[in-house]
Amino acid sequence: MTKIQSNEVYTTKEVQDYLKVSKSTIKRYLKKGIIKAKKVGGRYKILGKEILKLVSPEIEEKAKSKYLKIRTKVKDKIKDW
Repeated sequence: MTKIQSNEVYTTKEVQDYLKVSKSTIKRYLKKGIIKAKKVGGRYKILGKEILKLVSPEIEEKAKSKYLKIRTKVKDKIKDW
């Protein structure tokens, strides 16, 4: 497997292979906007930079910190009940 190029255009199948996820997971990512894509001729085309953003450690760290903040808020809210 070659290195993902940020300005290269990839198909959903290629992204599926790179990320090692199922077809339904790719569809869910597209539907929820986790991966941004353009539809060309009835098929999604995804820029490499979108894939790189998804697997970036910085993004993962941001998601983790957001999750911990939300979890703390929920715990505090429940504690008050």
